[in-house]
Order: sequence, then structure tokens, then C-alpha cells
Amino acid sequence: MLANQKPEKPFIAFALGGGAAKGWAHIGMLTFLQEAGIHPDFICGTSMGSVAGGCFAAGRLDELKEFAFSMTKRRMFSFIDVRLGGGIIKGNHLVAELTKYLGDTQFSDLKIPFVSIATELATGHEIWLRDGEIVPAMRASFAIPGVISPLNIEGRWLTDGALVNPIPVSVCRAFGARIVIAFGLTSAVYLARNQTEDYHDQNVMKNKHEMVELVKSIRSGLHKVKTPEPSIGSVTLASFNIMQDRIARTRLAGDPPDAMITPNVAHIGSFDFHKAEELYDLGYDAARKALPSILNAIKTVGL
Repeated sequence: MLANQKPEKPFIAFALGGGAAKGWAHIGMLTFLQEAGIHPDFICGTSMGSVAGGCFAAGRLDELKEFAFSMTKRRMFSFIDVRLGGGIIKGNHLVAELTKYLGDTQFSDLKIPFVSIATELATGHEIWLRDGEIVPAMRASFAIPGVISPLNIEGRWLTDGALVNPIPVSVCRAFGARIVIAFGLTSAVYLARNQTEDYHDQNVMKNKHEMVELVKSIRSGLHKVKTPEPSIGSVTLASFNIMQDRIARTRLAGDPPDAMITPNVAHIGSFDFHKAEELYDLGYDAARKALPSILNAIKTVGL
């Protein structure tokens, strides 16, 4: 079934969100769900969610895991092809690595229908990439503004999909999904989940009080901490992450998923690609904890 064909029956969809290096957690989440027998009929991904989702749809998740686990701080620099232009990194080395595993795989070749989300720079429109080769679609989807250069596809300059749809639940709905399982990596969705859990579980109130007191003590001492002025790269990434969090919060409020997996990856930096094993474990464990809610959602609609 092609990604542009709407299914004739209810089905399960995965919506994989962006998160730069934190996206390695997707591999752990997908692996657990596969082992648990939760198989999607449709996948949509934004940014690193597009990379993980596309590899999963192509049956190449194990290869992506092997690549992720091979990353070290030293090896990371080999993928940084610095240039002056639309971004600090051109992205050719990353494309070459993805091409090693996926070649010229077309969307129509995939085992599972897949859509990659990007943003058109000229208009700000949300672009659903679902035809042609999947590697360029992934590359466009993870083009973080100011960091990785935008990509020209069919005359349109495209950049990171997280600018418009950080966790593409809405796209899954548009293709007829009855059950949407969201994979969220932003701090906004993690905090939202924790707030919901706290509301329903009075036993955590003591811990919440302790956390509030801790935050107060930290804030009171912030003026004493001297840090160097942030670099242009860190400012760009931090600004992008703030914007992504706010957009994710707004879009999920208007179109919530049926179940959400949200590993706590707040302590991982956007370029900590060398922490793949830790991220994999965090994703795997988060999916395990979310399994009851996923099974309940599936049972509710009678799949």
C-alpha cells in the first residue's frame, strides 16, 4: 500500500517526533513495540523521527541501531562538513551514511506506508514527503535551521519539519488512523505527561513538594553562577528547541494521540549523538511503561 493511499480499515499509526540526538531513543521505543507485537500500518516522522521511522518502514532498524551505537565523540566530527551557506553543516556525509543502508529505496518500496514531514522555507507550509526516494526526504526533514543546510526538492527549499509539526499526530489522523501512538522527545510532552500522572496519583505530592523546594533553592543561587557567553550554535539550537516545545504543546492539545511514549531525555544534549546506548535504553524502558496504555487504547476501539 502506498503512503498516499488511505487504508480501507482502522489501523495503528506511529507518529515519531523530532529531537536531534535524542532521536536515538526512537530505536529503543520501536524495538520494544516490535517485540511486544504492536505493529503499525502507517508511520509518520519529523526530523530524527523521520530517520528512525523511515528505516523502520524499510526494515533497516537494526542497521540504524548499529550505526547509532558506533558513534563516538571523535567519529561525530567526521560527519560535520562545515560550509558557509544556509547552515553550518552541509549534510552530505550524513546522507552518504543513510544511503549505505537504504540506497535509492523509494517510498513505494517500503514495507509500511511512510510520510516524512518538512517545512517549506518560502511559505512556511507543512510539506508531506511521500513520493520518490526516501533518503532526500529524511535529509530535508532533519535540516535544523541555521545548523544543517536546507535541501532543494523539486524547486522548493525545505527545512526541518519540527518548525511546523514536531510530533505529526495530525498527519496520521489525516490518513485515517484510528489509533495513533506518539513518540515524544521534547521536554513539553514529558512535563505534560508527568503533570497528568501527578494529578491522578496523590502519592507523588510529597515528591513534588520536595522538587519545588529544590527548584527554589537552585533559582536563588543562579545569580552566583558565572557561565561563559553561549556560542551562536548553542543559541540557535536552544532557540529551536524552545520553539519546538511550544509548538508541540499547542498541536498536541488540539489533536492528542491515543497513547504517548515519552522517555525522559531532558538531560541529553541535542548533539550528544555518542550517547546512543543510553538513549536506546531510555526509549525501550519508556515504551515498556507505556504498553498498558497502548493496549488499552487498542482494546477501546476493538482492533
